[in-house]
Amino acid sequence: MARVLSGMRPTGRMHIGHYLSVLLSYVEMQHQHECFFLVADLHVLTTSADKTSEIKENIFQMACDWFAAGIDPQKSAVLVQSEVPIHYNLYLVLSMLTPTGWLERNPTVKDMVRDMNLQDSVGHGLLGYPVLQAADILAYKANLVPIGKDQRPHLEISREIARRFNSMYGETFPEPQEFLRDYPLIPGTDCRKMSKSLDNAIFLSDGPQEIQQKISQMVTDPEKIRKADPGHPDICSVYDFHKILKTPNLEGRTEGCKKGELGCVACKKELAAFMDGIIAPLREKRAGYESNPKMVWEILNEGSRKANEFTTPIWNEVKERMGLAY
Repeated sequence: MARVLSGMRPTGRMHIGHYLSVLLSYVEMQHQHECFFLVADLHVLTTSADKTSEIKENIFQMACDWFAAGIDPQKSAVLVQSEVPIHYNLYLVLSMLTPTGWLERNPTVKDMVRDMNLQDSVGHGLLGYPVLQAADILAYKANLVPIGKDQRPHLEISREIARRFNSMYGETFPEPQEFLRDYPLIPGTDCRKMSKSLDNAIFLSDGPQEIQQKISQMVTDPEKIRKADPGHPDICSVYDFHKILKTPNLEGRTEGCKKGELGCVACKKELAAFMDGIIAPLREKRAGYESNPKMVWEILNEGSRKANEFTTPIWNEVKERMGLAY
């Protein structure tokens, strides 16, 4: 059994992309490994330090989605990063050991700067983002980290930092290994990557009418204007979703589109109905959590308490290794 650490920045409600690409893997892993799932609120500060008023509500909304998706606090520790002091402490210590060159060459940070238009406001926190991530992982001596391909550079920095600490102070941290999540890029309703900030997301809290409305606005093959026109499914974003979700009779739908026997309106309605079939049970469970904020915060507080209890001996070991235990 491996020890797993993974987390997400609390930016609000989760969408179907989060569910398919991340949450389903979390649910599966909690039955196989010792899991710590991190609500990474400190990471929000690296790019949005001026918007802290939204963090508490975003944590709550994200937690509702996590629990509705099947993350079980009886099987996994679900914790809030800022409530567990080792994340601050280890981040500070590890930052002393990390050359700035490692961080400046990190392509993931470069991508964040470009995508979020932060060229003129790159702070120390954003540059040190991989060090905080390393602290998150090493704080639990996690040896397995689920990542997407784009996160490999961050994890490699975590391994480098673990090696450097072990070399300087003695064997303390395992080098975390990747668990590569094999999932397709989930497109938004505008064909770009699904994202709340791009206003192209279908949320786990959306009702059937909202789902239908969003899918009805999706762009299809521009040459298929009428039902009888032969279509080209391979350039259609609606068809992409059908493939990702593995909707029934995909082959028949493909042929129907190409032969002009299936129109785009009907194809979108079928997709919306199938997607609502996935979201509906999550939406119902989510509503139960959302109506009971006290319970949700109690679960998070208990997860943070467990994390504190687990990491206190590790932090004491770090101080002993470094000669900082007085």
